[in-house]
Amino acid sequence: MGKLVQVRLGEYRAVGFFDLNGVEADRDDYVILEVDRGSEFGQVVSDVNMACKGSTENAKGKIIRKATEGDLRQIENNRGKAKDALGVCARKITDRKLDMRLTKVEYTFDCSKIIFYFTAEGRVDFRALVKDLAKVFRVRIELKQIGVRDKAKIVGGYGVCGRELCCSSFMKGFHPLSIKMAKEQGLPLNPSRISGVCGRIKCCMAYEFQVYKEFSRDLPRIGERIQVKEGKGKVIDVNILKRLVSIEMKEGHVVKTEIAKK
Repeated sequence: MGKLVQVRLGEYRAVGFFDLNGVEADRDDYVILEVDRGSEFGQVVSDVNMACKGSTENAKGKIIRKATEGDLRQIENNRGKAKDALGVCARKITDRKLDMRLTKVEYTFDCSKIIFYFTAEGRVDFRALVKDLAKVFRVRIELKQIGVRDKAKIVGGYGVCGRELCCSSFMKGFHPLSIKMAKEQGLPLNPSRISGVCGRIKCCMAYEFQVYKEFSRDLPRIGERIQVKEGKGKVIDVNILKRLVSIEMKEGHVVKTEIAKK
């Protein structure tokens, strides 16, 4: 049994469990990792004081050490080289007239591989591009097609709430989303209101979904006809948290009534 912590591999790759291996590191620290094909760097994203106990066989690798000043200089140097590589790749894409948009570039810690992230409407035959890049950089080349949500996570930015995007700040991975979440919370089904900068449903739709689902379980639905002390009418609005229902009676008269929780 070992202690496992969550580490984001590299700059933009997925979060995984790694064996702490007795190394003293804190959340947000950069660490050097031992993985299948050599050494990598990553950032600790979980609380090491609450490390998960489990089999190290399920870990993606182990932490070798906390990043030294030399390691941090290497990481920063790799970031500079990645910017140069992005420019080279962008020119090659233009020359090849490929229908793809380059998003970011990342070097692995030991510079044995370069990962190019891109978006595209469909599948792209980039085999010739890989050969072009391999001739220039003489290292392993990986082109990775990502979706719009992944692009927002990598590029970053701010939401309509004024805060940094959830996906690029604290979220460790994406969770399933559906239009049902907006419906359950009584939100207007207007794409501009429920969509994030990526054009997909906002991740925050899922945060309070279960609470709204529980609170609305015994509330009437919009369009339903219900009986109240003023008579029978049609439900035109429901405030789920306040449990306040607006009912249209005869001749357009609207009454509001609070529904007691059962």
